[in-house]
Amino acid sequence: MVEFDVKKIELKWQKEWEKQKVFEIDVAKGKKKYSIVEMYPYPSGSGLHMGHAFNYTLGDILARYKTMQGYQVLHPMGFDSFGLPAENAAIKAKSHPALFTNAAIENFIRQQKALGLSYDWRRMVQSHDPAYYRWNQYLFLQLYKKGLIYRKHSPVNWCPDCETVLANEQVHQGMCWRHTATSIVIKNLEQWFIKTTQYADELLSGVEALDWPERIKIMQRNWIGKSEGSEVQFMIGNKSWPVFTTRIDTLFGVTFLVVSAQHAKLMDLVTPAQNKEVFAFLKTLKGTSEKTDFTLEKEGVFTGSYAQHPITGAQIPIWAGNFVVADYGSGMVMGVPAHDARDFAFAQKYRIPITHVVKPAHGTSSSTQAYLAEGILCDSGSFTGLTSADARKQITAFLQKKKLARFVTNYKLRDWLVSRQRYWGTPIPMVYCADCGIVPISENDLPVLLPEKVTFGEGNPLATNKAFVETKCPDCGKKARRETDTMDTFFDSSWYYLRYCDAQNTKKPFDGKQVDYWLHVDFYTGGAEHACMHLIYARFFTKALRDMKLLSFDEPFLKLFNQGMVHGEDGVVMSKSRGNTVDPLTMTQEYGADALRFFLVSMAGPDKDFVWSSTGLESIAGFISKVYARSTELRFGKSSPLVQHKVHKAILSVTEAIEQMKYNQATIILRETLSVFEGDVAKEDFALYVQLLAPFCPHLAEELWSRLGNKKLIATSPWPVADTSKITPAFDIAEQAVEKTVSDIMNVLRLVKEKTGDEGEQVYVYTLPKELAQYDAGALTKRVGKPVTVCAVNDPKKHDPQGKASKAKPGKPALFVE
Repeated sequence: MVEFDVKKIELKWQKEWEKQKVFEIDVAKGKKKYSIVEMYPYPSGSGLHMGHAFNYTLGDILARYKTMQGYQVLHPMGFDSFGLPAENAAIKAKSHPALFTNAAIENFIRQQKALGLSYDWRRMVQSHDPAYYRWNQYLFLQLYKKGLIYRKHSPVNWCPDCETVLANEQVHQGMCWRHTATSIVIKNLEQWFIKTTQYADELLSGVEALDWPERIKIMQRNWIGKSEGSEVQFMIGNKSWPVFTTRIDTLFGVTFLVVSAQHAKLMDLVTPAQNKEVFAFLKTLKGTSEKTDFTLEKEGVFTGSYAQHPITGAQIPIWAGNFVVADYGSGMVMGVPAHDARDFAFAQKYRIPITHVVKPAHGTSSSTQAYLAEGILCDSGSFTGLTSADARKQITAFLQKKKLARFVTNYKLRDWLVSRQRYWGTPIPMVYCADCGIVPISENDLPVLLPEKVTFGEGNPLATNKAFVETKCPDCGKKARRETDTMDTFFDSSWYYLRYCDAQNTKKPFDGKQVDYWLHVDFYTGGAEHACMHLIYARFFTKALRDMKLLSFDEPFLKLFNQGMVHGEDGVVMSKSRGNTVDPLTMTQEYGADALRFFLVSMAGPDKDFVWSSTGLESIAGFISKVYARSTELRFGKSSPLVQHKVHKAILSVTEAIEQMKYNQATIILRETLSVFEGDVAKEDFALYVQLLAPFCPHLAEELWSRLGNKKLIATSPWPVADTSKITPAFDIAEQAVEKTVSDIMNVLRLVKEKTGDEGEQVYVYTLPKELAQYDAGALTKRVGKPVTVCAVNDPKKHDPQGKASKAKPGKPALFVE
């Protein structure tokens, strides 16, 4: 086998692509476009991991394929470079987040280029670049003008030692990540919010038309969580408190109410006698994360207050609980233990009465567990005997006349808490003036630059820079205080795909004409873990910008693809903590980028998980070498009809496999098709094969294309179109017959060994005369590992001591082993 210098060839063509600016694509009126975006990564110091390499290879194969089909392909890359990890690393190393971030991005780019990825690097976006986050601030101001941004009190994690708010990621089992012996405290602080709930219904209804994996659509529906029910007014003291429920038919079974332990008005409900007990309970709370609702045991404490039942007038005790979300509905829920499993367990734990008010239409319910289904009302006053469905209507209507209830639609989706009390993020462009109140920064004064010098560990880092904090009011010119919160980094990633269209624009975040040409995103790929945060925020942003007349469409990503997970050879998802990771750069240096690319998409369907295999990669590297060697051995002349059949059928099959994202099937076809190129073949037929190989193994393909005498790059050559007149079904029928014959030979050899213990030394194959040409004795010998003789049944010289030849049938030769 002819050896070739993988590193030399790959570097050669990477330089040539860059020199010729092959992937620098601009608007071309009248030319079809295709936009491909992979979710932009956080540039960690450890660099690219194999999951990145897999995801980017999936997008790159499609990008190269679409380019060869004649599309203007938008294929950009950027970096989600703001965020807590860089800030934490800087604190630990007593350095600066920018140093870590810039070094990590340089490392990422080097590794991405080594993979041969076809990015237009002119369009690169970096969240921490003022040229980008300036437009974060601009869009924040536009949302503020539209009334979509506001401030309200919200529970946060507070570390008394750090004197700052902690992100949920910084809270470890209720303790500060930096001061591991310090319990965090839940405080209600004023925060910035975005009104995502204003688009809840549109976000929900729009899910149906998306070409996304169904599991992602289900996750979004559940996250938005539309519920139709009733809002009931409970009198607490002399104030009315609304409580949302989907089961007002169980109203007569309410034996307690539960208010969120993180509710801003909780202490208004706590009586002096219960103060000490409530404060002790609040200290047990582990954080403000939504995960808390699912991971903690349901616990509570009596507030000392009572609510008046809206119909019976009964006094209902109010508890504070760790399982009620503060900003869902009114932050208070009905406790109906007889008909809710969670409430049943809570009532048993705290010895709260359990009253059954719904029974099955047939049979009886158990007193040892909650009856959750609908049924017939009992012990419910004048509503007794109604079905649950009728009762919901009639009870609500009854209370509605008294102005104590109304039919409402509620959503689990909550407004987006967008402010963060940390340094490494976009400064929020607002100031606080004693005379004017909260005042937005003038758009002409953007960007509000993130100061370089801050002190960590002394409260909010930005607040430690006096020159940053002290400013003048944009309205009155008097002394003012700058906002020291920064934006949630999901803000950065909610619109970055738009900036890709016009990344160098210094006048506005993007030009409408550029966006109209390139978008929607035709193919968006990334992990399923982003289903309910990034993808919802990006959809919200798109709709809000549409309403501001900045966009002409309302969904960002037409097609979403979730790649599978790469598992280590131990069968577990790769992670540094398990020590089972494999470095993509090391693999490209050892085996070549083409081998790694081809291997990653050959192991399974792109949306399926697969286990890494070192031997598998070695095998693919061997295939790459074999392709190169075969190209040096061919004698270019005229192809046989069989070769033409194989090549043009491969064109159809590989094209279909790429279109359907079945890359693993395409790799099988490419490996199988190589076998037909032996001896004399037409140069143009081998060239077609090389073009099919180009999206998967671009460096090898460029080298072979050049050696075939082509002056232009294969990357911009036209994608092959099959000549169906050269596809002959009879060849496939013959091939299937050969495969069946090989299988039959192996079975006969197995039976001979089982009966006689003999391995068999010679195999004879007897075919009908017209099928003789289908069976190549040499090829069969290689396949079965035994000498094979092929002859026609009417050959007078054939060796047939047992008369087996007479058993031959059309498409099924007779066999004899001796």
